[in-house]
Amino acid sequence: MTPDRVAAVIDFLALADRLKHVERRGRTVGPDGAARQENSAEHCWNVALVAILLHGEVVDPPDLGHVLAMIAAHDLVEVEAGDTFAYDEAHVLTQADRERAAADIVFGGLPPDLGARLRGLWEEFEEGVTPAARFAMACDRAQGFLQGVIGTGHWRHEGIAEAATHRRMNPARQVAPVFEALIATLYERARAGRMFAEPAP
Repeated sequence: MTPDRVAAVIDFLALADRLKHVERRGRTVGPDGAARQENSAEHCWNVALVAILLHGEVVDPPDLGHVLAMIAAHDLVEVEAGDTFAYDEAHVLTQADRERAAADIVFGGLPPDLGARLRGLWEEFEEGVTPAARFAMACDRAQGFLQGVIGTGHWRHEGIAEAATHRRMNPARQVAPVFEALIATLYERARAGRMFAEPAP
């Protein structure tokens, strides 16, 4: 590695470290019972763990290394764009434009080959067409839903009824039977814990 390439990698890793300070709506509860907001870096680690655990449970699984690389890259744009809460309809409308602009900044400082590699992983995840991207998406959505259940739920205080979550979760449930089983069990637990808001009359 040339000195300039080393410096560019270090600068990128320093930028990526900011992902640890991007808060999500999901909450995490510590062993003492104290709750705080989950951050996007923690989310990515947890999504990777979901992928490792469920990879062997699907027929014709995608390459795990590629999936994990995609998961590592999929939220890097949030260091510039911030996290977009899935149920904030106004914010979701501007998400794609904000994140494309953020990708130019985040990946643009890397050497061209590395920047293209990471941006390609991010784009593959966003397009959601390949088997690896669909598997990674299902892991991502399952983790977000899991965090809502184990983090004492955020749907009720956000005013989100169960029906509003179906549009987001149904695509993940359809990826493989293991996701259907996992997410169905999480729904059961969320209902038992009365974690959803009451539907509007």
